[in-house]
Amino acid sequence: MITGASGLVGYPIACHLATRGHEVITLGRTALPDLSHIDWSLGDEPQIPQVDVLIHAAFAHVPGRYRGGEGDDPTSFLRKNLDGTLRLFDAAQSTNARVIFTSSRAVYGDYPPGTALGEAMEPRPNTLYGKAKLKAERALAGQGISLRITGVYGDPVPGKPHKWTDLFNQFQQGEKIEPRISTEVHAHDVAKAVALLLNTKTDERVFNLSDFALDRRVLLETYSEITGVVGQLPDREDASCLNAMTTSRLRQLGWHPRGLVGLRETLETLANN
Repeated sequence: MITGASGLVGYPIACHLATRGHEVITLGRTALPDLSHIDWSLGDEPQIPQVDVLIHAAFAHVPGRYRGGEGDDPTSFLRKNLDGTLRLFDAAQSTNARVIFTSSRAVYGDYPPGTALGEAMEPRPNTLYGKAKLKAERALAGQGISLRITGVYGDPVPGKPHKWTDLFNQFQQGEKIEPRISTEVHAHDVAKAVALLLNTKTDERVFNLSDFALDRRVLLETYSEITGVVGQLPDREDASCLNAMTTSRLRQLGWHPRGLVGLRETLETLANN
């Protein structure tokens, strides 16, 4: 069973598992073609049938924002994302289902610039988003696995814009774009990690999930090369200030992301759509 199966993370997970022979049930507000579905909204009391695994990828937030996703309503944000998640975990426990929880890099929080973030480090989140994810991780405890995921990019989910739609529009219109560097992972590599963990015995409860550092200038230079669009390129950001997650724990199990080659392939796909 998968929550959030119409989103950027949940949709490729659902498709990936379904094409590999898993019986997939979606739990949420939007049904997917050819998959069983149960209507539910994050925060409501869930009714979970007997399933082997619950993959929890649903998250309620202000559109386009995760950190700061509470907007001006932190109470509702916590009711849906934390209280709703805890209810979901309790329901899964009552059916003895394993849980894979899509947590976030934000749980690490306020470490000095340039710190490599490993799973054994003490989380110290400094945003409501990160605090909610960490509390959910701790409530899950030995019941399942938490995936601490960095920024996710990929092909657009049906009916929704892709991650960089606004940025590319600003670039095309010649607007000034601020420098930024971030860490990214392709949504399909997230799905591959979930599939791997479904079929791997491990005593580890937390895994970092990230691929590469991406400077916004490099992203736009590649986009410009592929499309011919010319705009104002931002300056490069100082990469030494980036706090990247280590991913050796997951790679040792056989996970290998697509790297910058996959980024270019995705940008070519986006340019042709």
